[in-house]
Amino acid sequence: MNLNFPELAAVGRYKNSSRKIRVLSEAWAERNLFCPVCGNPHLGHYGANRPVADFFCENCNSDFELKSKRGDLGKKISDGAYGAMISRVNSNRNPNFFFLSYLENRVRDLLFVPNYFFTPSIIEKRNPLSQTARRAGWVGCNINISKIPSVGKIRIVSDGNSAGVAGVLASAARAKNLFIGNVGARGWLLDVLRCLEKIEGGEFSIDQVYGFSGHLKSLHPQNNFVREKIRQQLQILRDRGLLRFKSRGKYELVAV
Repeated sequence: MNLNFPELAAVGRYKNSSRKIRVLSEAWAERNLFCPVCGNPHLGHYGANRPVADFFCENCNSDFELKSKRGDLGKKISDGAYGAMISRVNSNRNPNFFFLSYLENRVRDLLFVPNYFFTPSIIEKRNPLSQTARRAGWVGCNINISKIPSVGKIRIVSDGNSAGVAGVLASAARAKNLFIGNVGARGWLLDVLRCLEKIEGGEFSIDQVYGFSGHLKSLHPQNNFVREKIRQQLQILRDRGLLRFKSRGKYELVAV
């Protein structure tokens, strides 16, 4: 994988810098990206202005959207209209995502996030555009990637170093253990897993997990049996190989 990123001057015909970054990042991706789902060495590039995805894999029929930015990848990635994004997530029409950052004409970080790690809780509504803006009142969103569990953030490039195809495919295979098609059920499982990742040391008690009850209730206000739901998610995580039961009320998060 060639990590050299083209200079913005290469697309001088565009006045808007964000448009330049998009054109250059898509050109780089078309030449360098492979399918992290099946290992196909080449991704096809959809035509311009496709509303949902940028790239596709002819082998496994996976779709991908690419988001790029200069500098650190950070915790949040700017996306399009909030309503449209929420609708996509809730209807399971969301593609898989690549999140790319570059610095000094070199790719710095590149994450692959499977679409089944997207839930409404990671989509943040931005303030409406002011009345003086060209699209007055328009409401955009951010994708808060810091709320995605670690297993769902698969590093293809990290701090300028490529992980290699075999490592990426192995990580993607582990992540698939958490696939859940139903968005509501998926949200509970991933929200609980993210809480577990906040507990230092990897080992914890059920009482420590119950300490997140208020936070989980705020994410799922319609559920009045939060503790019961927590215990259910711990059982699912154990069955899927991400958690070990050590003794009564004691657990250990499995490194992934």
